[in-house]
Amino acid sequence: MKPTLIYCYDAYCGWCYGFSDIMKKVNSAYKNKLEIEVLSGGMILPEEPVHIGATAGYISKAYKNVEKLTGVKFGEDYLWHIHHPDISDWYPNSEKPAGALCIFKEYFSDQQVSFAADLEYALHYEGRDLTDDEAYRILLEKYNLPAEEFYEKLIDRAYKEKAHDEFALCKQLQVTGFPALLLQLNENKFYLLARGYTDYETLTSRLENAINEIGPS
Repeated sequence: MKPTLIYCYDAYCGWCYGFSDIMKKVNSAYKNKLEIEVLSGGMILPEEPVHIGATAGYISKAYKNVEKLTGVKFGEDYLWHIHHPDISDWYPNSEKPAGALCIFKEYFSDQQVSFAADLEYALHYEGRDLTDDEAYRILLEKYNLPAEEFYEKLIDRAYKEKAHDEFALCKQLQVTGFPALLLQLNENKFYLLARGYTDYETLTSRLENAINEIGPS
């Protein structure tokens, strides 16, 4: 099998948002050498809806660390909900954006890194509520996806199950935090390249070392 770069992320993960530009650079540099697969990790899956107020205090401090280390900027429309949780109507949940990614892969598998980054940007910069179906409409226009077909699939139980299969696979890969990046050589051989935010030079050095260790296929 062709070596596969597996990117475990979550649309609600602020560090993944900070990592998105690096992941796009990696995708551009290696897309012709490796298969690249994005898996949603299911970071926020409450049994009952939990209001943004439960995590806003933590996020209000943590996002500054992400900005400082990665150079990414969180948008005012997103931060409004973090700074005004008492009047926000957000109840974060990872399931819907994960399902949206599963749907997208069926249309443009080669652009899944880009779509995942767009989901992160829609939330963390534009302040779109990813539990709201309408949050995805602008991305359907960008990628010229058939809206009616997409929304039918978004409420289809089959795609929720696909999303949960990805959550389970991330657990099987022993991913406990996001972002995480692994190189899969075969069914049993994996190289852990990144656990948490990692700069491009460090990441590509590890990736090249792993590729060199594999040797000619």
